[in-house]
Order: sequence, then C-alpha cells, then structure tokens
Amino acid sequence: MTEIAIEARNAVKAFGQGGVAVRALDDVSVQIRKGEFFTLLGPSGCGKTTLLRLIAGFETPTSGQILLDGQDITHLPPNRRPVNTVFQSYALFPHLTVAQNIGFGLEMQGKPRAEVKATVARMLALVRLEPMAERKTSQLSGGQQQRVALARALAPQPKVLLLDEPLSALDLKLRKEMQVELKRLQTETGITFIFVTHDQEEALTMSDRIGVMSAGKIQQIGAPREIYTRPTNRFVASFIGETNFLPATVSHGHVTLKAGSRIHAGNAHRHSGDFTVAVRPEHVRIVAAHTEGAIPATIRNLVYFGTDTHYHMELSDGSEVVARLQSQSADEAGLSPGSAVGLTFAEGSARVLEH
Repeated sequence: MTEIAIEARNAVKAFGQGGVAVRALDDVSVQIRKGEFFTLLGPSGCGKTTLLRLIAGFETPTSGQILLDGQDITHLPPNRRPVNTVFQSYALFPHLTVAQNIGFGLEMQGKPRAEVKATVARMLALVRLEPMAERKTSQLSGGQQQRVALARALAPQPKVLLLDEPLSALDLKLRKEMQVELKRLQTETGITFIFVTHDQEEALTMSDRIGVMSAGKIQQIGAPREIYTRPTNRFVASFIGETNFLPATVSHGHVTLKAGSRIHAGNAHRHSGDFTVAVRPEHVRIVAAHTEGAIPATIRNLVYFGTDTHYHMELSDGSEVVARLQSQSADEAGLSPGSAVGLTFAEGSARVLEH
C-alpha cells in the first residue's frame, strides 16, 4: 500500500463573511504520496496557492483537515511542521554568503556547528554551487539564487517541500534548465515535492502526478500522460495543450458529430445525449476528400511554426478543426487554403468530455 505524505480532507477556505464570502477552496480532498513530485496546476485564482498555504500552516482552513503522515496538523503552527517552502521571490538574505544562507535555518534550530558545516557542504554539492559558497547572493544570477533557496529549504531535511511558482521569474531558457534540475533534486533527495504553477509545460515535464484546479476545486488528478490524453472535462482538455472541441450526440456507444459524420470514441459507452468530443491537433489526419469514412472538411488557413504546420479547417456545420503536421510532410502534401479534404482521427484519440 502506498504511503501518504500529505492529505487534505474536505478542505474549505473562505475569505469574507456571509453572502460576500469567497470560497478560495471548495471542499478539496487530495492525497499526495511520499516521495512523489506532485503539481497543483491551474490559472490564477483557482485555489492552488491557498491549498499550499494550508499545508504550510500560513492559513487555517475554514473547515476540513490537513494531515501529515496520518497526523492532523490543521492547527499546528508553521514552525512546528516538518515542511519547508520555496517562494517565488526566493527571500534570500543579501548580506549573507551563499553558505551562510543555506546554513541559516539549521543555526536557528541550534544544530552543532560541525553538523551545520557538513550539511551546507552536502547541499552545495547537491545544487552544484560549491564554487559560489563565499559569494553574496546579490552577486548571483537568478538561476543561482533559486538554487540557493532550494538548498536552504532542503538543508533541514523536511518531509515535504512546497514550491510556490519558483520558476516564474526566470527567462525561458533558464526555466527549462531548472525544470530538469528540480526533478533531479527531487529524485536524489526522495523528498515529497508539492509544486504550484500555472504553466502546463512545467507540470507535464516534472510531475509524477498533476492535480488540475479551477474555481477552488480539483478537476482531475493523474499522471501527465493521463491528464493530457484522457481529460475528464472541457476545462482540463482546454487548459492542458491545444484541443479541438466538436459538438456531438452519443447514443448506444456511437458518436455522431453535429457535422453528420460518425466517429469512434473509446469512452462513448459511458455517455448518452449531447456532448462535446475532444481531439488533439496532432491526432488529426488529413486524407483525400473522398476517402471512405473520412469527415469532409475545407482548409481555411495554414500557419507555419517551423517544425510544425497547423491547418485550420472547417466542417459542414461550421465547426473548426486544427491539424498539426510536421512541416516536411505538410509541404509534401501540397495543401492550400480552399482545398477540400477528408479528416480522420488517430485510433483512441477522440474523447467524450463530461459537461
């Protein structure tokens, strides 16, 4: 049986009183496993940072519980929780050296000097900053400062490390490098990481599991591949990657698009009535117009993205479908705006979404 590091049980957090109260968290329950990299993903205001603050102890839930290793810590102050947080701002001490920043928390805990020195040396090696040990943090780049913040948070060996959008202030190239570094650190230390972001690429790149949040609720929890390929509702499908949404009717396991064509969807047997079908652009195939079983479409526009070319097409009911093809194969196809084509979907790629 998998051990649970952190659990939220029916957590509610309301700000304000009475009829004007706003529920930042609305009856959220989630179990986060020991030693996993778990990401809370969603837009601004969805409740992900509020949930992180409840786990850290910076906020108290209006109702519900927060458990650590099965013990109720709902009302335990932050300094008594074996949990550390890395903030977006890093919150480093500019007048201290890198080594002094990393060792600060240990010294505040009254650890012996020899233990502090050994731990600092180990953390410097872990984040690959040994040559920078005696520099002031104000002399470091943004990526180096972030590594110092991580080392300081990891030094006391917390059971859980909380990361509140720590990559958002970095440029794109450095952000991608730090995604790899964060995953490496989590794997090497074995500490449970709970990461908050609005960036889907960060979530897909680093996470063992993702909890997608919207309007104070968790919409879906799953591995990155599951979240991407099998979204449960329209919000998840639209927030993670690009998606085609097609109106359809489902009856007895059969899916008929509003445009009139019948397609296959692996989860259709669970539904009946009017629904939306989701298909990723990379799963759309363009074939000859009169191919048997293909969906008739007309190319309206194409957009070149270097490695990929996106074909924007229209079905007979006015629905738009985008297909993403590798540019080399797209050039060979010789397709242009106004061309009549047929569309097929890769096997198992179409999903009927919950409302």
